[in-house]
Amino acid sequence: MRLPKTAHTSRPWRIHEIAPDFQVEDVWALPTPGGPDDLPRLIRQFSPGGEDAAPGPSGPTPVPGLLPRALFATRWKLGAWFGWDRPDAGVGTRVDSLRDRLPADLRDAPRGPDLRAVPFTFVFQTHDEWAAEMANRTVHTVMHIGWVPDGAGGHRGQMAVLVKPNGAFGAAYMAAIKPFRYLGVYPALLKSIAHRWQAA
Repeated sequence: MRLPKTAHTSRPWRIHEIAPDFQVEDVWALPTPGGPDDLPRLIRQFSPGGEDAAPGPSGPTPVPGLLPRALFATRWKLGAWFGWDRPDAGVGTRVDSLRDRLPADLRDAPRGPDLRAVPFTFVFQTHDEWAAEMANRTVHTVMHIGWVPDGAGGHRGQMAVLVKPNGAFGAAYMAAIKPFRYLGVYPALLKSIAHRWQAA
């Protein structure tokens, strides 16, 4: 279920102090009912060794289904043609890593997992939130996973996507792909997360 942006901005997440110059693009409630300590289990579904991965330029992307796979395949082809995903456009080259902004307690904490997705790399993890980043010629993106009370005595995951578009071109790109994210990618991703969570 899609949530208002305030579902992310109103919570006392550490990501707010790390990425204040990023805008919240999307917030979703994840179909992952559980207990207060289940965040690591959820993160493992997104990390190396996770199931249902579609091929991407730097490894698979954990989005199943024919339509999302076709959309990602088209995106990678366009990226190859126009050079959007070249190594000099990523984290540590075009943009500095958000890990460079971490306070000592987060920087020195145990390292969480990178993703198999288009290369998302670990930023930080606490008891109730985890963040990873990626960048290309269009945008610098953060995937943020939080673990929140569900209002019924349990907990569930919450996913937010934060973005910092690369100028006018990046903003136009984000606007252009918005319908594809909402109609193809997010529904399939949430369905897959629910299936794997219940199976586990």
